[in-house]
Amino acid sequence: MPKFSLEKIVNAKRDDVFEIFSNFENYQKLIPKHFPSVRVRSIRGDVSVVEEHLNFGNLELLIMAKHISKKPVLHEVFVIGGDAKGSYFKEEFIEIEEGTKIFVDVDLKFKGKMKLSAMFGKNNYKDDYEKMLDNFISLAES
Repeated sequence: MPKFSLEKIVNAKRDDVFEIFSNFENYQKLIPKHFPSVRVRSIRGDVSVVEEHLNFGNLELLIMAKHISKKPVLHEVFVIGGDAKGSYFKEEFIEIEEGTKIFVDVDLKFKGKMKLSAMFGKNNYKDDYEKMLDNFISLAES
């Protein structure tokens, strides 16, 4: 299945960047194009369970995700149910002189028709995810 890594530099303080990327409660308001629906099911300390309707590229996913935040350096998302169960997203935030460097690791898992499409389709998941990432970065830099 699709696995890729991305690296970006954001012209903003690490705390501010982390706040945008880990603010899943407001994804629907911040970038509705990619998150038309978000519903928080549970929050316990740094661990949250969230129902998400996620769009990137030509993919439309309905998922249940477990978010784990270790402010301000790490935000992990484990997909525990839905269309991409077993997928994993890791965002690391490193403070640098120019602002913040973000390292993103994505491991997408699909089932059924989506799995076949991922194996034989012409989707470029990395480029599609990078476009979504750039929307988060624009918010952090504004």
